Amino acid sequence: MTIIYFVQLATIGSVAGIIVGLFGIGGGLVIAPALVYWLKFTQHQAIGTSLAVLLPPVGVLAALEYYRHGNTDIKAALIIALFMGLAAYLGAYFTNFVNANLFRLIFGVFLVAIGIYQIITTYLKMIS
Repeated sequence: MTIIYFVQLATIGSVAGIIVGLFGIGGGLVIAPALVYWLKFTQHQAIGTSLAVLLPPVGVLAALEYYRHGNTDIKAALIIALFMGLAAYLGAYFTNFVNANLFRLIFGVFLVAIGIYQIITTYLKMIS
């Protein structure tokens, strides 16, 4: 592993960590695209690597800080985690049968749709 590659990976991890801590979104929204476009991973490699990064130890410190301030519903988190894990397994299973370019397109459309929704709903709240 070269020092440049190490720094690129460290940068991706740092940016993802900041965004996860600030917004509570999955780091995969940053990690997967960065791996694809910056480090030339395939879409499948990027998703697999992103999932490996997001295993429980990664989020523990941020979750503990929110818990420390009384901002974590443990029961809700456990129920969501159970069903998220099962659904993620099914999603990962079926995604391996999807063409990589189609998969990238679907992922891009998903991100744009979420962004448009966020902009519209926020704007409507601001003008009301």
